[in-house]
Amino acid sequence: MKQIRILLFLSILVLSCKQQASKLPAIAPDIITEKTPNDTDDPAIWIHPEDASKSIVFGTDKETNGGVYAFDLNGKIIREKSIMDIQRPNNADVEYGFQLNDSVAVDIIAFTEREKQQIRLFSVPDMKPLDGGGFPVFEDEPNAEQRLAMGISLYKSPKDSSMYAIVGRKIGPSGSYLYQYKLESDSTGISARLVRKFGSFTGGKEIEAIAVDNELGFVYYSDEGECVKKYYAEPSMGNEELACFGGELFLEDIEGIAIAKYPNGEGYIIVSDQQRGQFNIFSRKDNSFIKAVNLSTTETDGCDVVTVPLNHTFPNGLFAAMNDAKDFYFYDLGKVLDLD
Repeated sequence: MKQIRILLFLSILVLSCKQQASKLPAIAPDIITEKTPNDTDDPAIWIHPEDASKSIVFGTDKETNGGVYAFDLNGKIIREKSIMDIQRPNNADVEYGFQLNDSVAVDIIAFTEREKQQIRLFSVPDMKPLDGGGFPVFEDEPNAEQRLAMGISLYKSPKDSSMYAIVGRKIGPSGSYLYQYKLESDSTGISARLVRKFGSFTGGKEIEAIAVDNELGFVYYSDEGECVKKYYAEPSMGNEELACFGGELFLEDIEGIAIAKYPNGEGYIIVSDQQRGQFNIFSRKDNSFIKAVNLSTTETDGCDVVTVPLNHTFPNGLFAAMNDAKDFYFYDLGKVLDLD
């Protein structure tokens, strides 16, 4: 009898979730990637500097035997560019022009390796490790659970081209939930030096999704049960919370954040409304709500976006989103934003 009641409860719960799903018209993806073995989580798009059609979408596969998979623009896995045997990679980000020395700069991908309580750093597209096996994070936390790295976003300062990694974790205290590390290179190698702790937290769920707007100098993150929060990305600008917006528009978890950037500060902040199965779009300039779109993904965690044309499939740029079937969905950005 108890089992029957449990099954009845689960049936009602599933029905309720279906009823809460987005009622907006579903937009089909242009490309669905090959599946990964475990659990996709977060994409990061790298634009090829000479031939945009050779750009790569990296995506984390979140498990003890996980990896960071590289996909071409047709959604096929590029085995030789993928990074395997990573212990629960969570979020990833790419940045351009990290200065190794006076004459050499490389593009990089950074991602969290949760079970090793560290972040990893590789060059792109040759996929060489730059971190000596990894940079430990949250080392001053006595509680091991508070060292479980999850979210990450890279920030390249427009002031002096310094490179930073802003890292979140599974749990942490309000006011210092996020740690910001400066990535530095000298004759001894590359290091990650802690320069700031910041980030208020309501305590409801967790902070995972982080995105940085390099050009405008802001970092956004999802306080999952509360709102999207906004801070200065430059450490010297202080730790004042600049905005807390959008919370009332989300059904439950506020998840992945992608920033579509256009000249003169124009653009959009696209945020996953995870349980509703849609995305809320906000103004990059003033963070006001613009509209919601249903991109037919389910339970989306991470997403990423670029606004430059890549090929015939993505003439307006590319929006990539995690889907709960061990794959990623790729869309021409024009379909997402309803560009003519």
